[in-house]
Amino acid sequence: MDHLLVLLLLWSSGVQAEEKHNSESDDVRLVGGASHCAGTLELKHLGEWRIVSGYARTLKHAAIVCQLLDCGSAVSVEWRIETPNTPVWKMKIECIQSGSAVRDCVTSDSSRVITSVTCADSVRLLNGSSLCSGRLEVKSNQSWSSVCEADFDQQDAEVVCKELGCGPPLALQGALYGEVEAPVWSKEFQCGGHESALLDCRSSGSARNSCSPGKAVGLTCSESDDVRLVGGASRCAGILELKHLGEWRPMYESGWTLKDAAPICEHLDCGSAVSLQETKPLKFGWRIKPDCVQSRSTLRECTASGYYNPIMNLTCSDSVRLLNGSSLCSGRLEVKSNQSWSSVCEADFDQQDAEVVCRELGCGPPSVLQGALYGEVEAPVWSKEFQCGGHESALLDCRSSGSARNSCSPGKAVGLTCSESDDVRLVGGTNYCEGMMELRHLGEWRTVSAFSWTLKDAAVVCKHLDCGSAVSVNSRLALLNRPAWWIKYDCVHVRSALKDCTASSSHDFILNITCSESVRLGGASRCAGTVELKHQGEWRPAIDYDLRKAAVVCEYLDCGSAVSAVIRPKSSPADVLEISSDCFQSGSTRSECAAPNASNYTLDLICSDLLVQPNIHASSMDGVSESQEQGLTVSRRSNFTIRCSIQPQYPGGSFQLTFNSTNTTYSYTQPAVNHSAHFLFPAAEPAHQGNYSCVYHVYVFSHNFSSESRLLPVTVSEFVSLVGGPSRCAGTLELKHLGVWRPMDGSDWTIKAASVICEHLDCGSAVSVEWREDSTEKSVWKIQNNCIESGSAIKECLQLWLSSFSLYLTCSDSVTLVEASRWMREEGEGRQEEERPEAGPVRVSGELNFR
Repeated sequence: MDHLLVLLLLWSSGVQAEEKHNSESDDVRLVGGASHCAGTLELKHLGEWRIVSGYARTLKHAAIVCQLLDCGSAVSVEWRIETPNTPVWKMKIECIQSGSAVRDCVTSDSSRVITSVTCADSVRLLNGSSLCSGRLEVKSNQSWSSVCEADFDQQDAEVVCKELGCGPPLALQGALYGEVEAPVWSKEFQCGGHESALLDCRSSGSARNSCSPGKAVGLTCSESDDVRLVGGASRCAGILELKHLGEWRPMYESGWTLKDAAPICEHLDCGSAVSLQETKPLKFGWRIKPDCVQSRSTLRECTASGYYNPIMNLTCSDSVRLLNGSSLCSGRLEVKSNQSWSSVCEADFDQQDAEVVCRELGCGPPSVLQGALYGEVEAPVWSKEFQCGGHESALLDCRSSGSARNSCSPGKAVGLTCSESDDVRLVGGTNYCEGMMELRHLGEWRTVSAFSWTLKDAAVVCKHLDCGSAVSVNSRLALLNRPAWWIKYDCVHVRSALKDCTASSSHDFILNITCSESVRLGGASRCAGTVELKHQGEWRPAIDYDLRKAAVVCEYLDCGSAVSAVIRPKSSPADVLEISSDCFQSGSTRSECAAPNASNYTLDLICSDLLVQPNIHASSMDGVSESQEQGLTVSRRSNFTIRCSIQPQYPGGSFQLTFNSTNTTYSYTQPAVNHSAHFLFPAAEPAHQGNYSCVYHVYVFSHNFSSESRLLPVTVSEFVSLVGGPSRCAGTLELKHLGVWRPMDGSDWTIKAASVICEHLDCGSAVSVEWREDSTEKSVWKIQNNCIESGSAIKECLQLWLSSFSLYLTCSDSVTLVEASRWMREEGEGRQEEERPEAGPVRVSGELNFR
């Protein structure tokens, strides 16, 4: 079968043929629903229809399915659990959203989760800010048409919003979401408002052929979902429930922080988020992802269904909030009364009032009270003066003056900064600046559970504790069997308060931090900057350091050796600590050798370990395996990419990729672009197998610096193998596809086609091809002939098949291998050296070596 030769060559050349094959050959369908736009989601892949798992969990995801089916907007998505497990196609959400073809995002799996999607049959809203807004289009006779503003009224809009599962219409305006696009709907809709679908409405007999610019219907419907807090002391506290698809359910999502919950409080027109707790019962609930909510998507678009625990219990303040601040404990004060929010004038608010507000919000005592600190006053303004005693639990429990105020001068709106109520401590170390991190949050001390923290993250904790620089940070796995606090490191990165980044957790990754106790470098890097010492509880710059003494500081901070120590002049004298050389050389501590003084100079120190460690990441287009801890396993002849990256510290620089393979070191260099570089290997071969590392080089402070990543092992494996024969060059042909090894169906193979397999395995040419029949049918890979003829890559042409026939292949080098193996046995029995065969591949200790 000559066309197999072409096919196998295409496969062995990697994914190039795939990139040319851009047509979407896979089929998607919804079955069991009222129309082809509703039902259980199924996909045809490799010639087989299966239910889809792992996709369309929210309306945002389902919208892509509706678009593929040329249906209208996504209306609902549900998933249910059935038994037993059944074969499914698993679709990766991120892959689909990146614009990849469906077939590139599919893997074989088994699951009990069944997804059902409902799309509108004949209406959709395009280019809107949510699924409930956009330019209206109507489908008829398999084509979509815009609607002219003159042919559409409020009652028509009510029907469309209801059909799409949205709330009542809010705005109906021409060109609100783009100009009219041809074709244009030709008749006027005449809905009564009670119809369930727009195409159920009557229409005028006259026809329209065109629509003026700016007159295409743009429609905004309200969001149909509602959210509430139940079982609490007020409407702003309790278990969080969401009404979605007409049904109230409790809301679940693990790992929520107060920062994540703040939009919920805002949605409820409550004040600031005060506390967040989790209850454990397993219930059928709605799931909302916090990152989806924070992206300003609507709750409706971020909601999925399922059995979950724990359930979220949220408390928002009833009547006070802080806006535009850097954390939940800072901002411009607003007070709620009679369902409206008002700013407070500085003259009507004092320190005792501030103490009540900070306590009501779950924050620490007030640290700053200043007008216009977080923006100018906004109307309306609170009309009376607060007269708190400081002991009240809520601001509105305080007495107020009888006189009323109607206005507030610019710059006089109360801006309040409360201290963070949470306490942090490091326990179990030799001093208070090192040990296991614990956090008191919502009045409870717990161990902090976290991983992937860097020294940059840990520096926030060291600063909070008034310690020096972060010296080390590590996470270890320990079975606590008790609740912990989980701190999101990406939240800490953006300088949010620890309180804003904390969630309840049962993770067992314990965080240990070591900070320097009495010395630090004040600069952009923890290993470069002005030398500062802590003396009698106060941090001051230090002077009188030479390079030899500076080396002790670098070593103490775990920053390597000293590269340079430069005395910098200052414009005016400042309080410093002068170091006594004699005392320092005697081995006394830095604090014992420091004496207060005034100076016009400071010392800038640069240590050798200036750079953080780069990251190394490997990925493979064939999807064979990817585990960053254990390395990457990639199929031979397929491509793979090594990505080097580093946290932003300094601009520019370059990455050097090195790897060791069979006692040879290879090196490639690329400039750093956005602090990263990608190294593409288009066809993996055994020579690419080895340990890879990224070295980042940069020239700063008049010196060259470099930092090396951890080692990443890469293994190159075969996707084709001959098994069960006398050597690796003879046996039953098996192929690995979608991560599964299966025999190849034995029909229609020729010697010429089979020779490609032998050549690929470095086994010479094909000697014989045999069909072997088993007693029972089993799953095999079969090649679709019509797919071959189209020139597609082999992975697109394989399909699952039941067959009792398999292919047994013998390659020419199989004979050599068998003879070599026989010679080795005879050699062990005393045969002479002259009987040894000529140079060729010889199997030694289970490995194939070439001589």
